[in-house]
Amino acid sequence: MLQLSDLKIAIIGLGYVGLPLAVEFGKQLPVVGFDIQQKRIQELQSGHDHTLEVSSEELKQATQLTYSAHLDDLRSCNFFIVTVPTPIDEFKQPDLTPLIKASTSIAKVLKKGDVVVYESTVYPGATEEACIPVLEQVSGLKFNQDFFAGYSPERINPGDKLHRVTNILKVTSGSTPEVADFVDAVYQLIVTAGTHKAPSIKVAEAAKVIENTQRDVNIALINELAVIFNKLGIDTEAVLQAAGTKWNFLTFRPGLVGGHCIGVDPYYLTHKAQSLGLHPEIILAARRLNDRMGEYVATQLIKEMVKQRIQVVGSKILVMGLSFKENCPDIRNTKIVDMVKALKEYDLDLDIYDPWVDPLDAAKEYGIDPVSSLANAKYDAIVLAVAHDQFKQMSIDEFKALAKEKYVLYDLKYILNQLDVDIRL
Repeated sequence: MLQLSDLKIAIIGLGYVGLPLAVEFGKQLPVVGFDIQQKRIQELQSGHDHTLEVSSEELKQATQLTYSAHLDDLRSCNFFIVTVPTPIDEFKQPDLTPLIKASTSIAKVLKKGDVVVYESTVYPGATEEACIPVLEQVSGLKFNQDFFAGYSPERINPGDKLHRVTNILKVTSGSTPEVADFVDAVYQLIVTAGTHKAPSIKVAEAAKVIENTQRDVNIALINELAVIFNKLGIDTEAVLQAAGTKWNFLTFRPGLVGGHCIGVDPYYLTHKAQSLGLHPEIILAARRLNDRMGEYVATQLIKEMVKQRIQVVGSKILVMGLSFKENCPDIRNTKIVDMVKALKEYDLDLDIYDPWVDPLDAAKEYGIDPVSSLANAKYDAIVLAVAHDQFKQMSIDEFKALAKEKYVLYDLKYILNQLDVDIRL
């Protein structure tokens, strides 16, 4: 059995999850950070992380961390951690392609006694049903005899500088009781918040996928309430503040639920449920409702413009924010795009401004060309869509300076005073 003193770790995938993990382990153990994108490797070797999850100073502190896009550099590693994306396809079905490719690569360098731990979000059973067979077939080794596996779900919150990999409690698991103990001990080397050892890999997988499913369902409920309250002419935020005075009322706010976690993970669970002949009604209903909110927001804005007798066709609209959440450059599965698509159907002039987002990424992913400056612009309507710190620090006068004499200000994120805005979600 592998010993802690013999550890040489490989992190497969250096994105929002993998890089912070590699940096923390690299402060005290030999670590190879592996990514198939040579551009990403070169960027990190130069001491910069474009995702802004890890600072240049933190990269320097990981003195035992090296980066590589070459598989041969992983041959000396014996503890592999997989942190690749697990997206959904156009039919909202799990796309395990990155996971299978990562498993195939690892299998080519896998040796007797090695341990492979998956952190990517999957449905319960995916590790043992989809990944382990690939490792066995390609490597020629026998699972739980020649090599072992574990699952420790990631809990990274992009853009959050308070909750980091070391101070978020870590769920761990292993394919045998001994391996479970060992995997748990490895993560305890860096996670100061402690660990929770799940009784099986499937339990750990299920725990992860329901974390975001629970949030999705709760936000869907609040979104539906917001639609009802808007119809009644009641301010949703005022209702939530009043209800929130009860000690056990859960704090959720309406909004556009995007990103690569909450807007994706529930489909992994529903996929597995449907394969068992079950129809998860509440989860799928929540997903449908949340997926419709971008179009709903666009419709609300247009209605308010008509109400204030502002010409819609040919009007100039500003959407402030494109990333899926605040203080983060990630635009994967951002629901701002749904709102933008709906607005463009009204034949208006639309500007999108986001100081966090790389314009090249926006153009490549969505065909969107964000404006780089708001100087000298005047708008008929402004949508405050993402609560970046730069936007939260703006005064109402600064917003007014961007608008024409008659305009609509739609605050999706409850940043401004209710009396200063025309409409809130």
